[in-house]
Amino acid sequence: MMILRETGGVQWVGMTLAFLLAAGLGGTGDLGVTTMLLLLAVVMLNLVPQARKGWTLLLAIAAALAGAGQALLPYAASSLPVWGAVVAIWLGAWMLVAQLADRPRLSGGLGRVQGLLAPLAFGATLLWLWEVTVRALEVPRVILPAPSLIWERILRSTDVLWVDFVQTFVKGALSGYAIGVGAAFVFALLVDRSDFLRRGLLPVGNFLAALPIIGTAPIMVMWFGFDWPSKAAVVVAMVFFPMLVNTVQGLAATEAMQRDLMRTYNASWGQSLIKLRLPAAMPFIFNGLKIASTLALIGAIVAEFFGSPTRGMGFRISTEVGRLQLDMVWAEIAVAALAGSLFYGVIALVERGVTFWHPSQRGR
Repeated sequence: MMILRETGGVQWVGMTLAFLLAAGLGGTGDLGVTTMLLLLAVVMLNLVPQARKGWTLLLAIAAALAGAGQALLPYAASSLPVWGAVVAIWLGAWMLVAQLADRPRLSGGLGRVQGLLAPLAFGATLLWLWEVTVRALEVPRVILPAPSLIWERILRSTDVLWVDFVQTFVKGALSGYAIGVGAAFVFALLVDRSDFLRRGLLPVGNFLAALPIIGTAPIMVMWFGFDWPSKAAVVVAMVFFPMLVNTVQGLAATEAMQRDLMRTYNASWGQSLIKLRLPAAMPFIFNGLKIASTLALIGAIVAEFFGSPTRGMGFRISTEVGRLQLDMVWAEIAVAALAGSLFYGVIALVERGVTFWHPSQRGR
């Protein structure tokens, strides 16, 4: 019963029962010798108490789980032994993620790498579950292609994916993002200086932000043409208001005692802005930048559905859906997700360096 009190103990019990079920119903004939031996190794290795598990043992468990998952794929079929093995591997991966997340954080760069291990293991488990489920249930590729087919399509279509990436992300999303957040920051400074603009511009901005993109995108295409400027205009409209609101709130985040101290020093509005209010507003500004980074790519892709040249992520998705080439659609989605995640990560990394003094960044 001691193992139940440890991190992942309940998952270990479930994994062991699922392994015994798979072994009893099918054995090596339905699952393969390699799969059974590696699963047995995972069960036995996890008998070691959590306090005595070092990184070497955790890596061995991860390697055994990965090997068992890979060895099971050729035997994937809709049968009880296979589903028992799938459940066992899934529970083993769940236990591994829980133990990785529960370990004390290392210092420095190793700690940042350690922080990525649990989400990477979790993501790899989801991809494997997707792959084995599609294979076992024989899902048609026009409904849901397997991750392996999507990866093969990415490798075969790198030239097309690169052209679409440049058209949508670099030209449409990034340019609109830069213009939108830059204009919002300037307007926030003006709003901060004027009560009239604060009372008049913000409600209008709230109204514009509530306009649906499917209504504004066709108008932007008619105004700015079918190429990337119309997509950038849509992105500007989407990112402007979140950045404006966050910056205005950040500029007002200083305390009255701090502002009184700056007035005691006879500081001008510009000096007070640079020395006090702008540094205090940085967490709010970066919050707006991160929100806008996710909206920018969404806006650029959706805008391409309403008119674009023969390139771009949105154009490719709408075209390939009509041709039932779902592997290409998912390849575009994967590239967009990777680009958006990296863009968000870069902004978060810059935020950590700029706002290192803020309580939200301590202990990271």
